[in-house]
Amino acid sequence: MDLGIKGKVAIVTASSTGIGKAVAEILISEGVNVAICSRSKEKLIEASKDIKNKFGTEPFWCVCDINSQKDIENFHNAVIQQFGSVDILVNNCGGPIPGYFADLTEDDWNDAFKQVLLSVIRFSHLVLPDMIRKEWGRIINITSVAVKQPVHNLILSNSFRAAVTGFAKTLSNEVANKNITVNNVAPGYTLTHRLYELAVNRAKTSGKSHEEILVEMAKDVPMNRLGGPEEIAALVAFLASKQASYITGTTIQVDGGSTKGIF
Repeated sequence: MDLGIKGKVAIVTASSTGIGKAVAEILISEGVNVAICSRSKEKLIEASKDIKNKFGTEPFWCVCDINSQKDIENFHNAVIQQFGSVDILVNNCGGPIPGYFADLTEDDWNDAFKQVLLSVIRFSHLVLPDMIRKEWGRIINITSVAVKQPVHNLILSNSFRAAVTGFAKTLSNEVANKNITVNNVAPGYTLTHRLYELAVNRAKTSGKSHEEILVEMAKDVPMNRLGGPEEIAALVAFLASKQASYITGTTIQVDGGSTKGIF
């Protein structure tokens, strides 16, 4: 299927590894000009080389801490200087630290707010004027199944990813008449470094190994396996496509059927 986005320009945040990198790869495979970012220059160089080896095209990259407004503005300015405008924004970030309410400080809450919610707001604020002017745009937020079914011991993620969902739904209604869609993709258990960290964290309090925890996670999924980053990326690519032009304000989970609710 031709997704109709060849030659478009995309920003994919937190994209040197995991889901973000998988999204960058699938968009590049569709002929999109992709800009990636990360806090780590070394990881960006490694990701860029790997993507070029796979697809023959090197993504534009820039060091950016998405908790920093200045870094976000500098990254966006660099992309504009390189490509002229942004057509597709994929807001991705690592998860905030796990922990129970009583164990978390106000600084923890502030850090999670900047990482998960404020970064989405800041990037969206920067790209929307051009999208509105051109009357075409796609904003896709990578959230979590936690927005539909809160995850044990992840109160920060449960809170702020749900806030992203409310923001996206509201924004989608404001910009729909400009042919701009705003959607959320909610991954379930996906084989990333983040999932490994969560397994290690749970292992510390359960008396089990992190390998056993990962096996238990897979057993909680009706498909009896964990997801791959490329399976999340496939939905992101479709939501960025011309064919998805009538889908907006939605949250779609990619979780192997593990979410218990019917909505």
